[in-house]
Amino acid sequence: MTVSEFPLPATQTVIKGAKTYARDLAERVAATFLQAFVGGLVLTQPFDLAMWQAAAVAGIAAAGSLLKGLVARWRDVTNSASLAKGV
Repeated sequence: MTVSEFPLPATQTVIKGAKTYARDLAERVAATFLQAFVGGLVLTQPFDLAMWQAAAVAGIAAAGSLLKGLVARWRDVTNSASLAKGV
């Protein structure tokens, strides 16, 4: 059995890239949840929603943000959860 000449990045580079991506994605998901939760709280009074319904709406928005970040990673291997080119 011979060693493959396939160029792989150093282990440290892969770990740093994964940490950077995970931190970026976590920040985006948390920010989306907080923005949607605050927006939901503002809407609870006029639309007679319970606070837990507002939290559920925020959770759905955060799940959508998580999914978008995972798709961005799958589509273009970068250390960013953004769909924008060059980010």
